[in-house]
Amino acid sequence: MHVPDTKVLLSTASVYPENTVTAFELAARLGYDGVEVMVWNDPISQDIEALRRLSDAHRMPIHAVHAPCLLITQRVWTTDPWTKLVRARAAAEKLGADTVVVHPPFRWQRQYARDFVAGIGRMAGETDVRFAVENMYPWRYRDREVLAYAPGWDVTDEEYRHFTIDLSHASTSRVDALGMVDRMGDRLAHIHLADGSGSGKDEHLIPGRGSQPCAELLERLARTGFGGHVVLEVNTRRATSPAEREADLAEALAFTRLHLHTRARHART
Repeated sequence: MHVPDTKVLLSTASVYPENTVTAFELAARLGYDGVEVMVWNDPISQDIEALRRLSDAHRMPIHAVHAPCLLITQRVWTTDPWTKLVRARAAAEKLGADTVVVHPPFRWQRQYARDFVAGIGRMAGETDVRFAVENMYPWRYRDREVLAYAPGWDVTDEEYRHFTIDLSHASTSRVDALGMVDRMGDRLAHIHLADGSGSGKDEHLIPGRGSQPCAELLERLARTGFGGHVVLEVNTRRATSPAEREADLAEALAFTRLHLHTRARHART
């Protein structure tokens, strides 16, 4: 059985409302293999040289860059969405990352949404960096669904070269996460690991605290020789102290390593 050389990364979003510096410190102290940088309103997350210094100081490689696609980051790195992706690609190339995570456009970004599938394909052909488009979810208000993304929140409906699956988003959209993984097939390049309870909120729980098949997915990755990265993108906003946040992130890492290597351990016996 082939055992993947899968890196387990910490998303810098996982320490919010703390900043990017804290994320690097915790990733290094807890033994993560590297980080995914969420580019957001924290100036350091936008500064390539500052990120390089942090990476060197903590010996924490940057393996992925999450482009600024959120509502709160609409003015980060300009308001033009294509410029954001160009800058994210340049950041990845300069920092040695191999993946840029990108969300599908919001429906009100009409021209961007109209050209998105073809444009992402063109950009992917211009670099060795993978543009891994992430599954999203329908927004809900009083049990009514609002389609906020275009071409759609289920990215498997489109012919993207690479995908990111986010298990918290799968939970919020109430789809079968493993079925979505099957549809992604060998284009699955990147994992955002977090749990969810199936509520209408995007919860990003610590893996094992919800109902998503986090363990099953990790064991499948080990069994099939997954060559991408597993990123812990979890919500620690409710941590009452730095020690509690650190314990949550340590638990998330331990869960991931246990299940990612379960099949490997069996294979050697």
